Amino acid sequence: MAGYLNETDFVMVEEGFSTRDLLEELTLGASQATKDEVAAFFVADLGAVVRKHFCFLKCLPRVRPFYAVKCNSSPGVLKVLAELGLGFSCANKAEMELVQHIGVPASKIIYASPCKQIAQIKYAAKHGVQLLSFDNEMELAKVVKSHPSAKMVLSIATDDSHSLSRLSLKFGASLKSCRHLLENAKRDHVEVVGVSFHIGSGCPDPQAFAKSISDARLVFEMGAELGHRMHILDLGGGFPGVEGAKMRFDEIASVINSALDLYFPEGCGVDILAKLGRYYVTSAFTLAVSIIAKKEVLLDQPGREEETGSAPKTIVYHLHEGVYGIFSSVLFDNTCPTPISQKKPSTEQPVYSSSLWGPVVDGCDCVAEGLWLPQLHVGDWLVFENMGAYTVGVGSLLRGAQTCRITYAMSRVAWEALRGQLLPAEQDEDAEGMCKPLSCGWEITDTLCMGPVFTPASIM
Repeated sequence: MAGYLNETDFVMVEEGFSTRDLLEELTLGASQATKDEVAAFFVADLGAVVRKHFCFLKCLPRVRPFYAVKCNSSPGVLKVLAELGLGFSCANKAEMELVQHIGVPASKIIYASPCKQIAQIKYAAKHGVQLLSFDNEMELAKVVKSHPSAKMVLSIATDDSHSLSRLSLKFGASLKSCRHLLENAKRDHVEVVGVSFHIGSGCPDPQAFAKSISDARLVFEMGAELGHRMHILDLGGGFPGVEGAKMRFDEIASVINSALDLYFPEGCGVDILAKLGRYYVTSAFTLAVSIIAKKEVLLDQPGREEETGSAPKTIVYHLHEGVYGIFSSVLFDNTCPTPISQKKPSTEQPVYSSSLWGPVVDGCDCVAEGLWLPQLHVGDWLVFENMGAYTVGVGSLLRGAQTCRITYAMSRVAWEALRGQLLPAEQDEDAEGMCKPLSCGWEITDTLCMGPVFTPASIM
C-alpha cells in the first residue's frame, strides 16, 4: 500500500452490523455526554467509496478517475482515494495544499479552476503542479506570465441546457473561439495538451456526453493542425452519486464507451480522464443532527376543529444545522432532505404536519417543509442519508469554523480489498506522471457491492 490510509484512521467493522447500529451507539453517547457536547455528526462509510471505485473501473475501464476535492475535502475521503490511486482536481491553493499535505505528488494534481488568481498560479508553479485549464485569453495570459512551463487543457462549453447546474453559462470556450485560443497559445509558446468539458450536474440525458466528446474531437483536430500535441481528454463530472437518479451510471458509461470507440478509439494515444465528486462520496455519508428547539403553530382552518375534536397544528423543529451549513444543497441544488427519525415510531403513533429549520433566525433557513412526522422532542435525533456531497468543505477548515465531527468506518472486506488490489505507485505513472487506474479489482466488485456494515463503538 502507498501508506496514505492506516487502520488508525477509521473504525474497522465486522459483518452483521448496520449503519443504524453505529448511529444508535453514537447518538446515545452524544446525548449522555456532559462535556464536548455534540449536536451533529457524520458517519462515513469509506468502504462505500472503495466499492464505487471498483464499479467505476468495471464500467469505464479506459477512464482515469480524478477526484474533485471541492465536493468533499474531509481527510478520510482524500486518504482512501489517494490509496486507490486517484488523481485530484483542485480549484484553488487551499485544495492543492490539502492533498499535498497528505503526500499526494504534484504530478497527480490538476489545477482546474477556470478563474485563477495570479498568486495561486504562482503557487502551482512553485509546488510543481503542471497541468492547468483555461477557456479564455485572459486566463491564458495570466498563465503565460506566471507559469510559462505549464501544460494547458482547453475547456470547451457544452450543451447543458437540461442540467440542474449549468456550468457552461459561465465557463467553457465555444467551438468558434477555440482555434483563436489555440493560435494564441502557439504564439506564446504554451503547450496545450488536451481538451476538457463538463456537462453540468444533474443532467438527465447521457447523450450530452456523446455530443461533447464529438466536439472535443473537432478541437483535437484544430490543435493538430496548429502543431499542438494533444493527448488528454477530460470528461469532467456530472456522474450521479445515488441510486434512482434521473440518469443511471451504467447508462452514462455505455454512452461514453461507445463515443470513445468512435472518436477516440483505443490505441489512439489519448489518455481519458474524468473528474468525479458526487459519484464517490454522496451515498457514503450519513448525517445525524439533533433537534434544539420546537414550536407548535395552530393552523387557522375553519371547521377542522369540529371534525377532529382538536385544532389542527403544524410543528416547527429547529435543528443544529441549516442551509447556511451542512444543508446548503437546499439552496444550491433545490433538494428537499428527507429525515429518518432515530426513534422507531409505532404504526399507531399519529403524525403531524412538520417543518425543519436551521438555527439561524432567517426566513430562508428552511431545511424541509411539508413533512408528516411523529411527535418529536428537543434532544431527539434525525438521520439524513446521502449527505456526502458539498456538505464538508475546505472553506470551513481554513476559516477555523467549527466543523461537524466525522466518524469514519470501513468493513474488513473492503479494507482487505483495498490492501490487496493496489499496485505500487511508481508502477502507476506514465511519462506525464499521472495516476493509472487499477489494472484489476473489479473481479471483487460483486463481493463489495453490499450494504455497509458497522459495529457499535464508543469513539465520540
